[in-house]
Amino acid sequence: MNDLRQNKTIGSRLLDTVERVGNKLPHPFMLFLYLAVAVILFSWFIASLGVSFIHPGTGEETTVNSLVSAEGFMYILDSMISNFIGFTPLGLVLTMMLGIGLAQQVGLVETFIKSTILRAPAKLVTVAVVTTGIIGNIASDAAYVLVPPLGAMIFYAIGRHPLAGMAAGFAGVGAGFTANFLPAGTDVLLSGISTEVVQTMNPDMVVHMTDNYFFMFISSIMLIIICTVITEKVIEPRLGKFNPAYGAKEYVDQELEKVGPKETKALLIAVFTGFLYLAIVSFFIVPESGILRGEGGSIVPSPFISNIVPIILFLFLTVSIAYGVAAGVIKSTRDVPEMMAEAIKSMAGYIVLIFAAAQFIAYFDWSNIGVWIAVSGAEFLESVNMTGIGVLVAFIFLTTLLNLFIFSGSAQWALMAPVFIPMFMLLDYHPALVQLAYRIGDSSTSVITPMNPYVPMVLAFMKKYDSRSGFGTLFSIMLPYTLVILALWIVLFLVWTWCGLPIGPGVTDYKG
Repeated sequence: MNDLRQNKTIGSRLLDTVERVGNKLPHPFMLFLYLAVAVILFSWFIASLGVSFIHPGTGEETTVNSLVSAEGFMYILDSMISNFIGFTPLGLVLTMMLGIGLAQQVGLVETFIKSTILRAPAKLVTVAVVTTGIIGNIASDAAYVLVPPLGAMIFYAIGRHPLAGMAAGFAGVGAGFTANFLPAGTDVLLSGISTEVVQTMNPDMVVHMTDNYFFMFISSIMLIIICTVITEKVIEPRLGKFNPAYGAKEYVDQELEKVGPKETKALLIAVFTGFLYLAIVSFFIVPESGILRGEGGSIVPSPFISNIVPIILFLFLTVSIAYGVAAGVIKSTRDVPEMMAEAIKSMAGYIVLIFAAAQFIAYFDWSNIGVWIAVSGAEFLESVNMTGIGVLVAFIFLTTLLNLFIFSGSAQWALMAPVFIPMFMLLDYHPALVQLAYRIGDSSTSVITPMNPYVPMVLAFMKKYDSRSGFGTLFSIMLPYTLVILALWIVLFLVWTWCGLPIGPGVTDYKG
């Protein structure tokens, strides 16, 4: 798909090969169907061997469930619709697209980009996209829906390759998912699981949500630098000049004219409306007794965090309607739902793709293959009987491998923590350090695993700019981020532990 192929480095040629091979794979819809069939057959094969294991979460003996059985056949039939409509990212993506799509339809996104980011120094655009992705993780999975498409739009608007902008946003959100400048919902989820496991060995010990904060704060800065350099020095040169001939007409035929006085006034009104909306929301958050506060007045967790998607949706709807009315684009109430419907039309391919992806992921979960792989990997690492910091590095690599099969960070940690926290505590390692090692491995590979439920969405948006894009394109674009981030993150981890630096306010001595 590249237009410039001269002076290719060895690494770039390898990525080109990965892309060509990957794009020879079937259509993503068919690929997910083939994977679902493969899971069905593999579950039958493993179950026929009589494999059993102790489930680390329940402590009960568990087997791999065969989908080639009466029970499995009934599960496939009974769950098909619920797998589809109950696929969490589907509702999240479509909900967010109602707001984002309306903002695009009324011209708010284009005007905002031309009035702000396009006027910023060119060197800061990539940094801004990546940073937005990392900070956006406070909104949890909502950042997956918002940031990559926004990165593509921004890059296209300033004459850069939109797939590079999408990659920068996807890398910031995905590869840097557990890193942030502020504690987020991920910190609460993981530390809660860690505490539950720890207290089976030491009832008085607690892993706090801020126990990884110092390390993750510095990691955020490192990730911004890494993702920016890779985007500008590796991805963009490899992609070459963007060819709009392969893009959807509504995405690549837009002429970026100068912002007129009417649009400028409408943008100011939209900004004012946005601030007014945020002020009203803050009224329910800032007071400790606010209804969007959690138990004891906490912010994380709280109704604010758990309902961040509808809050963001209403923000987009509010500012979009304000802009549309002021700019004269919205002339009657019927214009709003019609524009939202037009935006949802562009997601038809994604909806079809999700039907197959949801079945594959559901079959994988029901069969217990993912749990079996996790337990088997843990037992192997235990049998190696490694000591010292090297065993934590091995644990990071095991986590990256398992993340290719179990995308949910909290679910994977719930499976791994009961096995590895006790093991490392016996080696005198603080459970917060084990949790930190897990976060490094879990985040690094999240942008290349087919188990990431947002990969189909990213693919759908990629095809809007280049219809030739496929799994191979996405994998070859994101692989450099994964490899470099994983390598340098491990280096930072080793240097940090070697220097004995505190990884969080409550963890100043993590090796007894």
